[in-house]
Amino acid sequence: MRYRCEIEINLPREEMIAKLDNAENMYKWQKGLISHEFLEGEPGAEGSTMKLNYQMGKRKVEMVEKITKRQLPDLMEMQYDAKGVHNVVGNQFIDLGNGKTKWVTDNYFKMKGMMKVFAVLMPGAFKKQSMKYLQDFKNFAENGVSVNEK
Repeated sequence: MRYRCEIEINLPREEMIAKLDNAENMYKWQKGLISHEFLEGEPGAEGSTMKLNYQMGKRKVEMVEKITKRQLPDLMEMQYDAKGVHNVVGNQFIDLGNGKTKWVTDNYFKMKGMMKVFAVLMPGAFKKQSMKYLQDFKNFAENGVSVNEK
C-alpha cells in the first residue's frame, strides 16, 4: 500500500525541522507514545535506530525506527518495523517562503498476517492516522498544543 500526505506548516523550514527533529517533542504530537529508547548510532543520525512504544486503545505497539536517509533541510527517510508491519516514510520539507513550509510524506506499507487483512479491509485508516500525526504536529509546532502528557 502506498499513499502521500501533505500539510502546510506556518513556520520557517529550519524552525519546523528543529521541532520535528527533537525526540522529546514526539510526545507532544504523537498521541499514544509512551516511551522511546535510542538503540544504536547517534540519535537522529542516518543509520541510527530507536525503539518506540505506543498505547493505541487497548493495544500496545512496539516498533523500531531506523533513519535510512538524512539530507536536511530537504528530506529525511525512515523505516518502521513492528509485528506484521514494515513501513517506509519519505519526508520532504519544501520552503514556501513567507515563513511557511510544506511537509510531504510518501508512505509505503508492507504487511503480513492479521495486519494484511486489516489493511485490505480498512486501507483508509492508515492514511487517516498519518494525516492525524501531521495535523497534530502542525498544532504543536504553530500553537504549542500537546496531545499527550508525558
